[in-house]
Amino acid sequence: MNILLKSVKILDPSNPGLHTKKRDILIKDGKIEKIAVKIDAENKITTIAKRNLHVSPGWFDGAVNFGEPGFEERETIANGLSTAAKSGFTDVVLNTGTNPVPDGSPDIAFLKNAGKGRATNLHPLGSLTVKSEGRDLAELYDMKNAGAIGFYDFKKPLSNGNLLKIALQYVQGFDGLVYSFPLDTQIAGKGNVNEGEVSTKLGLKGIPSLAEELQIVRDLFILEYTGGRLHIPTISTANSVKLISDAKRKGLNVSCSTAVHNLWHTDDTLKDFDSDYKTTPPLRNEKDIRALIKGVKDGTIDFVVTDHMPMNIERKKVEFDHAAYGTIGLESAFGALNSIFGAEATVDILTRGREYYALEKPEIKEGAMASISLFDPDETYIFAQEHINSTSKNSIFLNSELKGKVYGIINNGQLIF
Repeated sequence: MNILLKSVKILDPSNPGLHTKKRDILIKDGKIEKIAVKIDAENKITTIAKRNLHVSPGWFDGAVNFGEPGFEERETIANGLSTAAKSGFTDVVLNTGTNPVPDGSPDIAFLKNAGKGRATNLHPLGSLTVKSEGRDLAELYDMKNAGAIGFYDFKKPLSNGNLLKIALQYVQGFDGLVYSFPLDTQIAGKGNVNEGEVSTKLGLKGIPSLAEELQIVRDLFILEYTGGRLHIPTISTANSVKLISDAKRKGLNVSCSTAVHNLWHTDDTLKDFDSDYKTTPPLRNEKDIRALIKGVKDGTIDFVVTDHMPMNIERKKVEFDHAAYGTIGLESAFGALNSIFGAEATVDILTRGREYYALEKPEIKEGAMASISLFDPDETYIFAQEHINSTSKNSIFLNSELKGKVYGIINNGQLIF
């Protein structure tokens, strides 16, 4: 497909020669052929011209769930990747929250094959342990060779510290990336929201910040002993940011992420007992949000993820204590981040992270393959059901005022607009 983008504003901080400039961009057979102030349209070319159209290198989401296999009623891989494309993402990392979990090379091959031919690239994780049960390491080397870009027992903390030690030592032979979900289950107990004033008022069982931070301290001590690469996903507390910042200053090879909704909502939203606000880690308080935002800005938090987790209505519309965790987040991610950080910083945030998985970072330059996100950063709207493309509708951002409209992507020779 040949495409001409007319008078688009380029946001690409890594390319100072084009950053914030308005240009025409000609794309032929999936490659950027020409960038100029004015390019005349040719015959048989798709021309896109919209007021205030912006473009940037394609966005990256380091944590999504699609359900398939096993939970197709929540989301299929096909519709999940379509939703990601419409939300501006050219690359997504697929978590291991499926049934069965991907703990062998055939499982990774299935996921890679299911994502073939799509506009958005799918990069699967493999489970760290067999069946994600936390007892025996899975076939990490075989899964790496099959295309797994990291190893994670999705949302399941590894209680066996020795197993984490062995995993970090083992993967150094092939530069593998080990995930450890930050939660001490004994400290968390039966809690399901942030422990604090709100949980006390509502009579809900709380999860103290200590439950996250204690696990991080343990994991960082183990990493210091073993070496290797450790990723701590979706941190949520102010002290977690400090712990990881201190570890990085010591030279430890640790990375971390936080979820978009943990930058936006506090546990005050729980007052109506709406289970769409039930997430893991839980929504925290204003102090935590301020620290997380600062951590994103200064680079302590390496990248922000949607933590997109579709959940069928039967699992959400029940008593709060029995409701499933999770919220969808792809469709609302840009609008939320842009509202917090502004357009240029948001583009920087959404293009971070590929380096931790040895994925090529796209560029907007002549001769490069086109991997581009298209958006208008200035349109303000109330996020509603009509903006949801996911099969499941459990969005924590419903009725939130967001800033920034996404049009789609150009990637893998395809236009989703």
